[in-house]
Amino acid sequence: MKFLRNLLAAILGTLIALGIIIMFFVVIAAVAGSGEEQITVKNNSVLEIAFNEPLKDYGGKYEFTDIDYKFEEYNGLNNVLLAINKAASDDKIKGISIHNSFITTGAANTRTIREAIKKFKESGKFVYAYGDIYLQKDYYLASVADSVFLNPTGNLDFRGLSSEVLYLKDLQENSGIKMEVIRHGKYKSAVEPYLNNEMSEANREQISELLESVWGTYLNDISNSRNIEASQLDVFADELATRTPELALQNKFVDGLRYIDQYNGLLRNEMNLQNKDEINKINILDYAEYASKKVRTAGKDKIAVIYAQGEIGYGKGNDNYIGQETIFKSLKAAREDDKVKAIVMRINSPGGMALTSDIIWREIQVTKKVKPVIVSMGNLAASGGYYMAVAGDKIFAEPSTITGSIGVFATIPNVSKLADKWGINAEQVNTNKNSTTYSLFESDNESFKSYAKEGIEDFYQTFLKRVAEGRKMEVAAVDSVAQGRVWTGIQAKERGLVDEIGGLEDAISYAAESNNVSEYSVKNFPVYETSIEELLQGFSGLGFVKSKEELLKEELGEEIYNIIQQMKTMTNQKGLQARMPFEMNIK
Repeated sequence: MKFLRNLLAAILGTLIALGIIIMFFVVIAAVAGSGEEQITVKNNSVLEIAFNEPLKDYGGKYEFTDIDYKFEEYNGLNNVLLAINKAASDDKIKGISIHNSFITTGAANTRTIREAIKKFKESGKFVYAYGDIYLQKDYYLASVADSVFLNPTGNLDFRGLSSEVLYLKDLQENSGIKMEVIRHGKYKSAVEPYLNNEMSEANREQISELLESVWGTYLNDISNSRNIEASQLDVFADELATRTPELALQNKFVDGLRYIDQYNGLLRNEMNLQNKDEINKINILDYAEYASKKVRTAGKDKIAVIYAQGEIGYGKGNDNYIGQETIFKSLKAAREDDKVKAIVMRINSPGGMALTSDIIWREIQVTKKVKPVIVSMGNLAASGGYYMAVAGDKIFAEPSTITGSIGVFATIPNVSKLADKWGINAEQVNTNKNSTTYSLFESDNESFKSYAKEGIEDFYQTFLKRVAEGRKMEVAAVDSVAQGRVWTGIQAKERGLVDEIGGLEDAISYAAESNNVSEYSVKNFPVYETSIEELLQGFSGLGFVKSKEELLKEELGEEIYNIIQQMKTMTNQKGLQARMPFEMNIK
């Protein structure tokens, strides 16, 4: 029996090893094959703006550490903007069709795409939009089109913006698991759900003003495109004046009610096609890859764009979180490249670890002594994201960028009540008075809270000084707009926290013009290091390998998954946090 058991174990082990080897070669073949695929654009084509996956600021360049292979993803905002710009002068592209796809990027990036399409219209080519269902952000993007069409039995949502915050105080009391909170800033309400059962007036005030600012941008842009007064649009939102397709048409939100075959007929007419002719459509992300590979270098000079996207953590960093190592390499490469004349730091982050924010702030300071650093803010550049931004020479923000949030906090889980219920008693043995930094199983540790509070107050003062120095303001003036308060780009400019309202392309153009560079190409950073192991874990998004996150989303649903992730993020935070005061999900 022992021999048989060993034999079976050996066979099983061999099969597992063989399976891993086969999977390894399948992954290599898939990656290599994807890099060789050539995208072609047919004559008389229409560029379809439809996103079937979340849009990042930067798709990313990747380099394997265990094999000699590099590749690039083209699903970034930078690629999309380049594609729309190129399409304007591409004779093969006759126009744009915006097809609703429940766009999942933020309000600021949506506006950036909208502005690029608006500029595209100057080419004289047509822009049409069609949707079965328009959510508010989808309609905001579509409204830039020459004509907007809705399915006769479809839906157009236009009701104003809202934000929901979950409060967990009673849950803590009932479960016995509590989050100890130490903070500075009356608006630093990321931790408020752990302290209260209802929203504070300070938090309600800031969320309300922030939503009104973003909504104002929506109304003004839609008003200009659809020739409807902004005040009337506001009334329409209150009255749910698009609740049926007929009302949407009557109130001039759309230009016609059409089924998709009828809409395609309109496209055929614009492209001088017969009814039987197929419409050559190319998706924006496919065209983005095509355009990125076709772009020609204009002159030897370069503008470097360094993307810092995601929460701020510590260490290496990747395309989902900001770590100092990857940013350091990028800044060093850009400042040591003689062809790079200026650097644009693109920040899209709610903040995170305070220490890392300061480390990167310092490296930007070192860099701008060699070359100018212009900051471009994406959907978010809040708290730690804003901390990094103030190191730049000039700051650009979109009207709907969420920024500011100058404040610091720390959260530490405590399970002493739960331990009491379960009969758990923790005892410590120490050599010194403060040897036990903190115990999850002990109730209030006033000594720990005292020096933790001291650390938070110290970092808050450092934060104020960094902003005062970078923005050329008095510390007291910064403090008056700080306290963890969140602002939109427009509000931030009014308070001196940013310099200009504009998108990524505006920041790049300024970086070039202000440094007397007329012809240039853009060099994107970082180059993310990856490995076969990360690929097998679903890191690359390959269809046949699903990550645990993807599996959980399928099982739990995205909303419940996001709530669990929010709680996990809060409980896993280490050190002082300079991050957004609340999870902002604008609907």
